Amino acid sequence: MKMKKISGLAILGLMMLSCGSQPKVDGYVLKGNIEGLPDGTHVQLVPVSHDSEQPFADTTVVNGQFVFTGKMEEPRAFHLLVKDAYGSRNLMLENAQMEVTGKLVAKKESDGGVSYNLSSLSVKGSPLSARYDSLLSARTYLDSLYAFNARKFAAFDSLMMAAYKSKDQTKIKELRQSADGKARAEADKVFFGTIDSLYHQVVMANKDSFWGPLMMISFTSYLSEDMKPWYEALSSAAKESYYGQKVKEELYPAGKEGTVVPDFKVKDKSGKEVALSTLRQGKKYVLIDFWASWCNPCRKEIPNLKKLYAQYSEKGFEIVSISIDQKKADWEKALKEEGLPWPNFLDETGVAALYKVKFVPTMYLINADGVMVGENLRGEALAEKLKELFQ
Repeated sequence: MKMKKISGLAILGLMMLSCGSQPKVDGYVLKGNIEGLPDGTHVQLVPVSHDSEQPFADTTVVNGQFVFTGKMEEPRAFHLLVKDAYGSRNLMLENAQMEVTGKLVAKKESDGGVSYNLSSLSVKGSPLSARYDSLLSARTYLDSLYAFNARKFAAFDSLMMAAYKSKDQTKIKELRQSADGKARAEADKVFFGTIDSLYHQVVMANKDSFWGPLMMISFTSYLSEDMKPWYEALSSAAKESYYGQKVKEELYPAGKEGTVVPDFKVKDKSGKEVALSTLRQGKKYVLIDFWASWCNPCRKEIPNLKKLYAQYSEKGFEIVSISIDQKKADWEKALKEEGLPWPNFLDETGVAALYKVKFVPTMYLINADGVMVGENLRGEALAEKLKELFQ
């Protein structure tokens, strides 16, 4: 089955501002009437952001209903969520009479937690939330495409996973070179290309207002280096907006060279706890590499890192890769696909937040004393730096 092309007409429809008006209100009232939430349940509003945000507001379900009230200086994007449960519903909080309605069913997850399909809830009385939903539909389309590929290649992925678990390199090579392997690789290439293309179209179509930078944040978990041109293409008004400033802070963080980096502890795949201070023992230089399985620039850099690792590892060079993937399975799958020969960890202890990582890939080069001697060096720049240090 061939993937349908995204027509210009569909994109235009995605961008259009919903028309409508409503009476002005001195503040906001967000009422919830949701079937399936027990009395006493805490419902929260958490800012849409790449930072670790505390809840903006918290309320309790009483007689199947809840309400948030207050006043906004300007509209802001929030996640509506149930405390200590998975799932959220994005909305724009504006000074208006708003209502959230729907029916939720609690679902038990494998880790013992509970999830709710809050994305199915309806938001009324907020034109800005309607527009936000329209723009976010791009992500919904990509989620469906990802699920389609997962179903289509389920049998192949299962065989590949088994080959990785048994460390059968011959079988892995055979699968990659098979018709299904080539089809899977092509499907992944198309998928990631579609992500870049569609997200870019949405952001550029809204580059003259806060919607542009807001969508850069809403579409991603972290901003990557190759999104800097997107930011530079924004209008002055968009850059000066609240979300424009957030994007700038993330893409252009303050430098840290010359400072001693904080120590941290992470767990390897077996659950063993390891500290950075231990990982750099006996090493002259360590590259701390923050990445993710879904990050194209991160994975494009891996061949260069492998080359430099082979060249300098015996001279005292180490790489410590820390994935910000939210799902352990995604991280493990990428590890097996890439065959990384250096220490790898999943960030389950907030290391990225500790290091104020704002986008991936982010790389920090430190010396034996833990002092940062280089940041965000890649490709030829990293090769030249290591050549200079190991002369």
